[in-house]
Amino acid sequence: MDDEKQLQLFDGFARDAIVSEREAPVSWHLDNEPVPEPAPRRTLWPETDRRDDLADLAAVAEAACDCRRCKLGGMRKNAVPGEGNPNARIMWIGEGPGADEDEQGRPFVGAAGRLLDRLIAAMGLSREEVFIGNVVKCRPPHNRAPEPDEVRACLPYLARQIELIRPEIIVILGGTALKALIDPRSYITRMRGKWIERGGIMIMPTFHPAALLRDPAKKHDVWADMQQVLARMK
Repeated sequence: MDDEKQLQLFDGFARDAIVSEREAPVSWHLDNEPVPEPAPRRTLWPETDRRDDLADLAAVAEAACDCRRCKLGGMRKNAVPGEGNPNARIMWIGEGPGADEDEQGRPFVGAAGRLLDRLIAAMGLSREEVFIGNVVKCRPPHNRAPEPDEVRACLPYLARQIELIRPEIIVILGGTALKALIDPRSYITRMRGKWIERGGIMIMPTFHPAALLRDPAKKHDVWADMQQVLARMK
């Protein structure tokens, strides 16, 4: 499949979509594991991960661009803080910037980003209406997955963005972001399409657009997941 056909995966979905019934939130814990108390509505992560000193999204972006808390800060060309509507109802979160993003300082601008744009448009939304970001704000070398210390160093910026925006829904893109944000034991193949609640925000994991470029058959799973998102947004 050539690049243009790959990027057209979602073009016909908006016309033919049938919105599915809303599904109740499910726990990511195994049946034999104790379920912890619900997280407070105000925060998604522990108090130690918060950056209340960052008053707005511009301050978060500036801090991320100046950050040297992990080794990625010395390897990047540009930090990629994220971008979009400060009052977005929905946030999209991937794992980290790639080469195109490192070059431009913007999230999801390569082939996977163009596919994400098509998906967002098929949902009747625009990039300007949503907020798009990543778990880490700097590109890991050779596009490897972010390491645990890198995630820990960068997570306060993302957590603060979420707290400032207070979206209704977060769409987690891919297994690496799912492990970083929800549970390191989780698998995207098991968790995609299942609602998770954190801090009063509904979270929908789905496949990363890059996975769809490698395996276009997954587009149907992703579109089914987005039908749940659209139903909840009504």
